[in-house]
Amino acid sequence: MPNPYAERLAQIPVVRREAGVLGGTTAYWVYGDDDAETTIVAVHGFRGEHHGLDPVVAHLPGIRVISPDLPGFGETAPLVGRPHDLDTYAAWLRAFVEEVAPDAIVLGHSFGSIVSSAAVAGGLSTPKLVLVNPIGAPALEGPRGILTRLAVFYYLAGAKLPRALGDALLRNGLIVRVMSNAMAKTRDPDLRRFVHEQHDEYFSRFADRDVLHEAFVTSVSHDVREFAPRIAQPTLLIAAEKDDITPIEAERHLATLFPDARLVEIPEVGHLIHYETPEAAASAIREFVQ
Repeated sequence: MPNPYAERLAQIPVVRREAGVLGGTTAYWVYGDDDAETTIVAVHGFRGEHHGLDPVVAHLPGIRVISPDLPGFGETAPLVGRPHDLDTYAAWLRAFVEEVAPDAIVLGHSFGSIVSSAAVAGGLSTPKLVLVNPIGAPALEGPRGILTRLAVFYYLAGAKLPRALGDALLRNGLIVRVMSNAMAKTRDPDLRRFVHEQHDEYFSRFADRDVLHEAFVTSVSHDVREFAPRIAQPTLLIAAEKDDITPIEAERHLATLFPDARLVEIPEVGHLIHYETPEAAASAIREFVQ
């Protein structure tokens, strides 16, 4: 399926780079010019990798966006000798930003919102924080909590079965499509097909089942609420009115927990703001950072 954002993205220069972080090598991509006035470090969500945020980047010309693959996903290998829990991911993000783009604005999507919030609350220096589809309440309590419980069983089975069977289960294309269908809200058949193909292509680019299980447990064991009161920086929350993971009412409450937060609500979209309504998200981001 042709990428509906390809033409815009093609106008933005991009280069792949690597950085040594916490004893490992982090692969990251720099979009835009190195001398841009504004730099954003963008952290992707669970099971994804940097490509997932491309549609938002495509609508941010003139802003330098640095987009790494999280350890254990995409082209970044797992961190040797470390559990892939929230402490590790937060420490990794702090070290990455300090190494590559000190004092850059930090953006996190979904699971990336938890990692980003934990890192900033833990001392990461940033002038502003942007959270897209923030996890503002326990995933098990969301509108589709029963599906989350099934996911808990799914990832546990993948971790406990013999390695070959467990890996095959976790990369199963049919299950990936079920996940994609559950999250997509658009009625545009072409956009919906694009979303599914993006998940088919990138949702199984994790290093191994152990990292995936550790990251999943982290994603359902934490949410942004526990860090919000300790984040003094101005924060932008971009929430979806039809998000099945964190309902909009919970996002409105989350905004009140920050000392300085602004909430932008996007209608007719769920947990895939970055795919389905990237222009609206980028517009809110641009206004906030500039």
